[in-house]
Amino acid sequence: MPQVSTQEFERLPLRVHTFLTGVPLHDVWYVDLPRWRAGVTLDEFLRTANNCTLDTCGCSNSSALFTPSPLVRMLLNIRFFVGRIFGWDNEPATTACNTFTTRLTDADHSRSLAAAGTRDGFFRVVYRFENEQLLELINRTAHAAALSALVETPTAYRFYFGVYVRSVSRFTPFYMALIDPFRKLIVYPSLLRSVRARWNQAFGTG
Repeated sequence: MPQVSTQEFERLPLRVHTFLTGVPLHDVWYVDLPRWRAGVTLDEFLRTANNCTLDTCGCSNSSALFTPSPLVRMLLNIRFFVGRIFGWDNEPATTACNTFTTRLTDADHSRSLAAAGTRDGFFRVVYRFENEQLLELINRTAHAAALSALVETPTAYRFYFGVYVRSVSRFTPFYMALIDPFRKLIVYPSLLRSVRARWNQAFGTG
């Protein structure tokens, strides 16, 4: 699955560009989806995918879009095993004051279709708009945000997945460099293929 240039991504009319000012954009990926019909929103995709039955993972909301392959599940299990040993996945004591939800305006709160802080898989919701969603994860390795967006074109839809990473310690750059080869070559391509599978199951005609 191809990555998107920063220039292309920043031309999209998304709230995240101003919302996460000062937080480094690590990379952005995309997958093109068939235009089975017009007017599909990200929110509709999330709700429809949640009712799909590709597997019995028990996922909910946006995590239902990303169905890990057996290889990805194995890598994640190894990562979580190591994380438990070293305490990587514990949230820092200052989480409450550092969360991105403190940046939400009254307009953001009223526009969001999910309450800030709602659990979504391993992440928590920052906001969920009609065609844009931001989730965050805070632990001892990084303060990360995952952006999902759906853009309709005359011939297709394009699903964007962006990753923002804010350092929480001097370990963060080393940790990201360690996982990047697995993330770029195996994990994200697999997860984006599962997005396409969910899409075709939810909206396909054949």
